[in-house]
Amino acid sequence: MRFLTADLHIHTVLSPCAEAEMLPSLIVERAQELGLQMIAITDHNSAENVHATACAAHHVDLVVLAGMEVQSREEVHLLCLFDTVAQVLEWQALVYDHLPRAKNRPDVFGVQVVIDEAGNPVGYNERLLLTSTSFSVEQVVAQVSALGGISIPAHVDRPAYSMVANLGFVPPGLGISGVEISHLLGPKEARDRFPQLRPYGLIGNSDAHRLGDMARRTTLKVEAPTVAELALALSGQGDREIWIDGFQSGRVP
Repeated sequence: MRFLTADLHIHTVLSPCAEAEMLPSLIVERAQELGLQMIAITDHNSAENVHATACAAHHVDLVVLAGMEVQSREEVHLLCLFDTVAQVLEWQALVYDHLPRAKNRPDVFGVQVVIDEAGNPVGYNERLLLTSTSFSVEQVVAQVSALGGISIPAHVDRPAYSMVANLGFVPPGLGISGVEISHLLGPKEARDRFPQLRPYGLIGNSDAHRLGDMARRTTLKVEAPTVAELALALSGQGDREIWIDGFQSGRVP
């Protein structure tokens, strides 16, 4: 087993709500400063800056998972995590097919910049990314699983864009191993406030939109830095475990 410090919810300048400093090299540099060994790039409804960030990390000991933060038709945010860029780009094609045919308004939402490894702009995504897809929560989880990834409902303790706030519950039989809590709560507080989270493992990420947001909250005990091992850790299978802020965050039987 290996112990890995992780932050699996990080935005780049492709997300219009992110700061201009969220560039591949600076994200990697900040991850090293924090002692992170595993991160995930999770822009809103797009994955066009995942490859650039993975390339920026090639020279350091840092695993970059290929991810996306998808907004379902219920306005629920879910982290969709994959091992490879090829997988997330296949998912991106499906997401783009299920986004409304509307253009981004940079003056309202901000620019959506596609960048290379060095942080140079190579284009601008003109789709409206800060919106809902036509996928239901159940469809997101099923489609991501079919492509070899895992889905984690994001910041479930928040009053907006969360599964608990928008649906009132975690749908039974959804096929997820765990959920994400925001920086506002620790695992014990989360379970006390939201008893419906007891059957699920918890993970704490930063949801970073600026470099100062990135955080070293979560430690994984896994065999390898893969999404399959992450799912097993969230389920508490074998000797795999997850800690948030030094406290065990596994599911409660």
